[in-house]
Amino acid sequence: MVRVIKHGLCVFFCLFFVAAGVMHFVAVDDFAAIVPPGLPFPKLIVWVTGLMEIAMGVMLLCPHFRPRVGIILGLFLLAVLPANIYMAMAGIPFGDTAASPAALWIRVALQFPLIAIIYWATRPEKV
Repeated sequence: MVRVIKHGLCVFFCLFFVAAGVMHFVAVDDFAAIVPPGLPFPKLIVWVTGLMEIAMGVMLLCPHFRPRVGIILGLFLLAVLPANIYMAMAGIPFGDTAASPAALWIRVALQFPLIAIIYWATRPEKV
C-alpha cells in the first residue's frame, strides 16, 4: 500500500513540476519578477530553473532515478526558497493573481513539508 502511495505521489509531482517548468517559459516575466535583485540574468535563471523542473519531474517517473532525484529536488527547492521569500517580503503578485501577505508566507512555509513529502515518496521501500 505504501508503495502505491509513493508511486502516486511521484506521478503527481511529475505532473506538477513539468507543468511548473513549462510555465517558466509561458510566463517568463512573472517568474523573473520574483528573482531576488542582485542576481544577474533573471530571465536566464527562469529558463534554466524551468528546464530543471521539467527534467526532474520526468525523472520522477523512473524508479531507478527516484532516490537521487528526490534529494536533488529537495536541494533545488531550498535553492529557489530565496525567490519565494523575496516574493513574500516584497508582496509581489504572480501575474494577475494578487495574494495576501499571509498566503505568500504560507507558500514559503509549505516548501519544507513539500521537501519532506518528496523525500519520503522517493525513498526506496525496505524489503
